[in-house]
Amino acid sequence: MHLKRHPAISSFLLLTVLWGSSASYADDLPAPVQALADQGIEIHGQFEAPGGLRGYGASVQGQDMAIYLTPDGEHAVVGTLMDSEGNDLTEAQLDEHVRAPLEAQTWQLLTESHWIQDGDVDAPRVIYTFTDANCPYCRQLWQDVRPWVEAGEVQLRHIMVGILAPDSPGKAATLLGADDPVATLHAHENGQEEVAASAQPREIEEQVYANNQLFEGLGLYATPTSAFQREAENGNVRIDRIQGLPSEERLIEMMGSEAP
Repeated sequence: MHLKRHPAISSFLLLTVLWGSSASYADDLPAPVQALADQGIEIHGQFEAPGGLRGYGASVQGQDMAIYLTPDGEHAVVGTLMDSEGNDLTEAQLDEHVRAPLEAQTWQLLTESHWIQDGDVDAPRVIYTFTDANCPYCRQLWQDVRPWVEAGEVQLRHIMVGILAPDSPGKAATLLGADDPVATLHAHENGQEEVAASAQPREIEEQVYANNQLFEGLGLYATPTSAFQREAENGNVRIDRIQGLPSEERLIEMMGSEAP
């Protein structure tokens, strides 16, 4: 086996929020691993490794990594473990012990964000999409998904953010604070009645701020950005995302089927 050491880890954790992570591994850690944790590396779990090594799944600033503790418990190496045939023995462990639990945590954060429902509450497929009231591509996505939404197959949950223009936060607050947010968003995205920024209670303004913080914390840069669940080859449920307006092929993938 070989341990390939990396000065930096290039893989990106899809839709993960690492600050204040509740997925952190809480058990007592060996001194070398604890030293890395003290430097800000999140330790998410422990796994078996060959050659007497002990592996730990970890992440920092949106990058996942494996830490290998030497048999004497006195040293730790960050890198990718390879066998004599050049097979990567680390990737599957990172997927199981870092990415999957962090994606589950991220989905929970999306669920707890401040969103407006678009579609049947009992629709079998739920998609979260970050929406700015000034975003023409968000409006186009709203139009594109009508067949699935109107058929009761998909529910979009619009996480309202204000990032594109000076009045975007005010428009997001107006939508979230409307007497009927669903109808107001529908009229706005359908072009029937353009929403205008207006003063809202502090609680509503804080909801927009929290949504903006979530958007930035996830490392996103475009609206719409949509997150949806998919079944991996091993049968586990994972999260996928699309930043920007999806292509026709990706739209079908996101909706889970051809247009009804």
